[in-house]
Amino acid sequence: MMAAVNSQRVIEIMATATNVIAEGEVLQLMNARDPETSEDRYLQVIYRKTAQLFQAGAEVAAVVSGAEPPVQQALASYGKHLGTAYQLVDDVLDYQSDPAERGKNLGDDLAEGKPTLPLIHALKHSDAKTAQMIRSAIENGARDQLEAILTAIESAGGLEYTARLAKSEADQACAALEGLPASAYREGLQALARFAIERKH
Repeated sequence: MMAAVNSQRVIEIMATATNVIAEGEVLQLMNARDPETSEDRYLQVIYRKTAQLFQAGAEVAAVVSGAEPPVQQALASYGKHLGTAYQLVDDVLDYQSDPAERGKNLGDDLAEGKPTLPLIHALKHSDAKTAQMIRSAIENGARDQLEAILTAIESAGGLEYTARLAKSEADQACAALEGLPASAYREGLQALARFAIERKH
């Protein structure tokens, strides 16, 4: 499909994205069941696994439509920040969404030993006893203490912290579009960024 577009730039973008996403998979495996995973390491994972794909999609669209390099760069930045916001909201929903609406159980990431940002934040801002409970849950991929962990995340402000970061990323996505001409399409992209952080499933 990439070759059919007959664009060297498209192939370069998608080849880079493929490599970065593969790196993200490896980094996520390295972080799995590791309570020492830092916020920075986690953000590196979501950039590589999610934001890079959004970035590549937005940038390729600009290339294929014949946009000038500054517009290509603006849309790449938009995609990067949109993808990061989207994944951060996913992390919040893993601990507070309605399973019937979302199609996933609460704490699925915890059950897989994935230390996502709400959990990383709670671990950093909890007392020693609570922190040890969280560490153990991450190491064992256990959901048997989910209620206590949800309480710990709420007490530490983990969901609010993650949601604020998601909003900041969505704001940066919209700011990246400011150099584009005003149009219904630009408004649509801005609305998409808002939807990414307002969604409930």
